[in-house]
Amino acid sequence: MNVLDIIAYIVEAYVFLLIARALLSWLPARPGTVLFRVVRALDTVIEPVLRPIRRVLPPIRAGGMGIDLSFIVVIVVAQLIVVPLLRS
Repeated sequence: MNVLDIIAYIVEAYVFLLIARALLSWLPARPGTVLFRVVRALDTVIEPVLRPIRRVLPPIRAGGMGIDLSFIVVIVVAQLIVVPLLRS
C-alpha cells in the first residue's frame, strides 16, 4: 500500500461521511440524544470543507426549503481526485 492508496481511502471515507450526514439530515436530532451527538461530530469534520463552497454556491430555494448543492460539489470533486489515484 503506497501513499496514493492511503489518500484515496481517506477521500472515500470522507465521501462516506458526507453521504451519512446528508441522510441523517432527514431525521430529527434532538439535543441530548445519541443521534444529535453523531450529527454534531460529523458536522465538525464536514463543515470546514462545505462552508467555503456554500459562500460561493448558496443553497437553492425550492418552495419552502433549500437544496444544498455543496454536498454534491464536494462528492464530485472527491471522485475526480480518487479515481485517477486508484488507477495509478
